[in-house]
Amino acid sequence: MKLMLVDDEPEILTLVRDYLTREGYTVVTAMNGLEGMELIEREKPDLVLLDWMLPGISGLEMCKRLRETSTIPIIMLTAKSEEIDRVLGLEFGADDYIVKPFSLRELVARIKTVLRRSAGVPQETTSSVIIRGELSLDISSHKVLKRGQEILLTPTEFNILHLLAARPGTVYSRLQLLRQAMGEEYLYYERSIDTHVSNLRKKIEDNPSEPKYVETVFGVGYRFGEGL
Repeated sequence: MKLMLVDDEPEILTLVRDYLTREGYTVVTAMNGLEGMELIEREKPDLVLLDWMLPGISGLEMCKRLRETSTIPIIMLTAKSEEIDRVLGLEFGADDYIVKPFSLRELVARIKTVLRRSAGVPQETTSSVIIRGELSLDISSHKVLKRGQEILLTPTEFNILHLLAARPGTVYSRLQLLRQAMGEEYLYYERSIDTHVSNLRKKIEDNPSEPKYVETVFGVGYRFGEGL
């Protein structure tokens, strides 16, 4: 597996790169956003680790730009610990975030989880293609089409959509969605599911404020619209 690490602190860059290399990953590094974007385009990594604060193009802006054309898994590395900052990172398309200072073991665990999430989804149906209304989900290729046009979803967004679409009308709590679409290690981040659902709605709904695919069940959680 090839990882892209973008961080402007030389000590952190060296420490993380060397540790991940010992864990068996190939690690490509950059110290600013512009170089990072160029290397991501050239090297085609399997996952990107982005520092929030970078010279030139910030990690947040990089995340936003990548999400315009790519579903590559992204983990934000940030010194910002306020909930609003973490939510902002998710809104811009990050799959996960980890707050500095962090444990290198925890970082590796998060990387493995996000890579596993991007490689497979919960098997709620035996069909390789799910068709719901104007949406078509190809499970094997992780592709979503609406009216024949492909919609780029992050691995987390795809997992949530797959889980809900496989059983229309079934209500899932936030904790159930976290556990089944993201993993047990995310159960302390219950509200982050709302951000992922909001991003998903912006991509698949004609009117995100009046969703017909991913519906809110107030006080409980979410469900896929019945009759689709």
